[in-house]
Formats: sequence, C-alpha cells, structure tokens
Amino acid sequence: MRSGVLFALISAATFGVSGPFAKSLIEAGWSPTAAAFARITGGALVMIAIAALTQRTRIRSALRARRTGAVRSIAVYGVVAIAGVQVCFFNAVQHLSVGIALLLEYLALVLVVGWMWLARSTPPSALTASGGALALVGAVGVLDLFGTTRVSWIGVAWALAAAVCLAVYFVVSENTSEHLSPVLLAAGGLTVAAVLIAVLGAIGIVPLVFTDSPAVMAGATVPAITAVAVLVLVSTVAAYLTGIGAISRLGPTLGSIVSLMEVLFAVIAAWLLLGESVSAVQYLGGAGILAGLVLARVGQRTSAPHPDGSPQQQPPEADGMSPRTSRVA
Repeated sequence: MRSGVLFALISAATFGVSGPFAKSLIEAGWSPTAAAFARITGGALVMIAIAALTQRTRIRSALRARRTGAVRSIAVYGVVAIAGVQVCFFNAVQHLSVGIALLLEYLALVLVVGWMWLARSTPPSALTASGGALALVGAVGVLDLFGTTRVSWIGVAWALAAAVCLAVYFVVSENTSEHLSPVLLAAGGLTVAAVLIAVLGAIGIVPLVFTDSPAVMAGATVPAITAVAVLVLVSTVAAYLTGIGAISRLGPTLGSIVSLMEVLFAVIAAWLLLGESVSAVQYLGGAGILAGLVLARVGQRTSAPHPDGSPQQQPPEADGMSPRTSRVA
C-alpha cells in the first residue's frame, strides 16, 4: 500500500512538470505541436526499447490477437489519448497558466459521467452527481468569471478540447483488449501518436516549429535539449512506469484519486520554474474541482442496487476508467 502511494505520488509529480517544461520550450519559440512531438517521439523510442526487452510474449500474443481489438485499442490510445490530449494541452498552456489548463482538462471525468447518463441512460449516483456539480462550480471559480482576472478564451477552448479527447478515450476504453499490457499499450500508443503528428506536420496541417534558442527556467537559461530530455525521460517514461506501478498496487480508483495530486505538483512547478501564480478565487475553484472529482470518482464505484436493495459493486473497468486509462497526458 505504501509503495503504491509512493509510486502514485512520483507519477503525479513527474507528469506535473511536463507543463512547465513544455511551456518553456514554447516561450523559446517552439510551436506547441513541436513540443508535444518531441516528448511523444522520445518517449516512444524509450518505451519501445523497454517493451522489446520485457514484453516479448505479450507482443507475440497481441500480434496473434489482432482481430480481438488490440490494434484498434493502440490506435485509439495513440490518436485520442496521447496525440489529441497532449497537443491540445500544450496549446492551452501557451495561453493559460499550467495549473488552470490542467484543472480544465481534468473535467473529462465529469464529461464521462454526463455521457453515460445521456447516451446510455445510466444516471449517476447521488455522490457522483454531487461531485460533478461541485467540479463545475469550481470551474467557474477557476475561470474567475465574475472577478477581474483575465482568462484567455482561446486557452480555455484548447483545455476543454483536451478534456473532450480524454473523455472520449475513457468512454471507448471499456472494451480495451486484455492482450495488451500497460507497457505495450503505452509504447504502441506513443508510436502511433508520433507517426500521426509527423505526418500532419509534414503536410502542413499542424505547425512543427523547432528552435535552438535556450529555454528559461527559474530565471536561468538552459539548453532546449535539456527541457526535451526532462519531458521524455521524466515526464513520459518515468511518469508512465511509476503510474503503472501505482495502479497495480492501489487499483484504478485509489490510484486515479492520488493522481489528482498532479495538479498540485504542476502548480508548484509552474510557480518555481516559470513564476506563474493564480488568484485566491482560482485556488478555491481548483480546490472545488479536485474535491468534486474525488467525490465523482468514488461515486462511480457503486452501481444501481440489486432488486433486494443491496448495493452492487461494479467490476473494475465498468466505469470506463481501467488501470490502463488512469492517466494519459
């Protein structure tokens, strides 16, 4: 249990620094898509090597079981959960503070609850509904709609697009093939995302602008390659591996709740490295979002009661939040 919490906190911290380091590259002249491409491609190369060394049996099993949905799962993971989420999130941090962009992205959990209710006639439990409502009220505070803080609505749109991409993957992931281990899914998904962005960049649909200008972190200049190395080795490889270790020890519910600490780590990292800060109202709104997401996540674990009135526990992946989907950005 303790090791699982430790892994979850390390994963949250390593994921949390991705926004500040990516934003330092963007401010140095990189396009948001280029920053995402560098992170994804570097991560894909390392994760492929790890998968080749540790997942040979599962790779052969996945290739043999290609008709069971393994290839489709990797494709959806790469296109939506990795490429879609990261490109949208990195575009969001170009206009918003890292913490605000990440909080808005996490509203994906609320979107999933709404989708299950509208499309599948599966009403949320009272606890889940209360959590969703609290998260939405918190979002009003984060955006400071009635205050004096100016928020970039372009950034808000990108952050909500990231939330939609994340929610889409949560919904379609219910049927993820059991032939795929988390390591193999991450390696395959990162590869698909890297190829997709490379193709879109080559034909001019998305801008891929790289510069050799140094990045500015905590008031000091560092080579751009240093920021890229942190994005790849720390915020991708280490983050994914420790996240996998956390989920295997804690389970998807507790693991995903602890992963919400990523927002706190991201805010601290952005403050230390970029000098970003948020207002008191936005802090309160962020606390509301996090509290609401915790309530919603816990409430998702209980389904409708049996005919005799006793509660029925959902299977581990019935809410579309399997261990493989606890974190993708």
